[in-house]
Amino acid sequence: SMQPQSVTQVIASDPNLSTLSGLIKEAGLSDTLAGSGPFTVFAPTNAAFKAVPAKTMGELVANKELLKSVLTFHVVPMSLKTADVKPGNVKTVNGANLPLARAGTFVTVEEAMVTGADMPAANGVVQVIDRVLLPPKR
Repeated sequence: SMQPQSVTQVIASDPNLSTLSGLIKEAGLSDTLAGSGPFTVFAPTNAAFKAVPAKTMGELVANKELLKSVLTFHVVPMSLKTADVKPGNVKTVNGANLPLARAGTFVTVEEAMVTGADMPAANGVVQVIDRVLLPPKR
């Protein structure tokens, strides 16, 4: 039988999430996200990362702390299936709040929409989104 996979492995095994997977490794977050959790990862697709200005992507890759802060803004320290989403803010691992909303089966995270819902992991859930979320400047 297949071992249940961590959110890190669920992301790594989806070809549409290869950019995110590489950045998680780059930021040194693989082990954190393979931990007991639970975690919900709002996972931007490769296409979502392509839409980020090259200058911003360059800054992220050059600055590990910044990269970590952006990636942890996509992670909520609880298991959140789309059916559990209530409108309002959730606190991210980054420390900043992320506004969620739901209309019927449509869930939005800030300006992003969940396009691939409820990918189960042993330590949480992966929600695929169509935009990269940038945390508020501190």
